[in-house]
Amino acid sequence: MKKIYYLKTCDTCKRILNSIPLDQFLLQEIKTESITFDQLEEMKELAGNYESLFNRRAKKFKAMDLKNQTLSEQDYKQLILDAYTFVLY
Repeated sequence: MKKIYYLKTCDTCKRILNSIPLDQFLLQEIKTESITFDQLEEMKELAGNYESLFNRRAKKFKAMDLKNQTLSEQDYKQLILDAYTFVLY
């Protein structure tokens, strides 16, 4: 079964979820149920790399001054596993 990762407080997520039939999907609210290592690996296989899964618009990205750092794939991976806010949803 296909899976949707979402945030219940995100207006974009709400709009998308309201526009599709949800009976064909498993839903995982990433704030209350963190993404696991295995799930992240599966997403990486689909996306090609961790960087493409990374949310640069997160407030935490600016707060940690990450835009002025050179991040490796391992850095992206660890940041996503550490904080749901870094998952591009």
